[in-house]
Amino acid sequence: MFAIVDFKGFQYRVEKDATIKVSYLADAEIGSTVEIPNVLLIQNDDKTTVGTPTVESAKVTAEVLGHGRDKKIIVFKKKRRKGYRKTQGHRQHFTQLKITDIQI
Repeated sequence: MFAIVDFKGFQYRVEKDATIKVSYLADAEIGSTVEIPNVLLIQNDDKTTVGTPTVESAKVTAEVLGHGRDKKIIVFKKKRRKGYRKTQGHRQHFTQLKITDIQI
């Protein structure tokens, strides 16, 4: 059984006991639970339910495992024949979630 959810503008394919990295949740403490109400699709064995746009009364529950920072992303800008080159980089914050339950 799996579901496709919309969370903070991104879509994720989730299964029970799977871990996913989502955008940083500042107010989520480690060990707390998070509900994801925007379920777009659920497949249970051979039955597939597609929402219009979301599946009614379906939600996904997840537990916050921790917070961290991803690998460094390099942003390089250049303009030809002008001598302009600029290098910047950043590390994106993330929150790691463990899917505990998918309710239909």
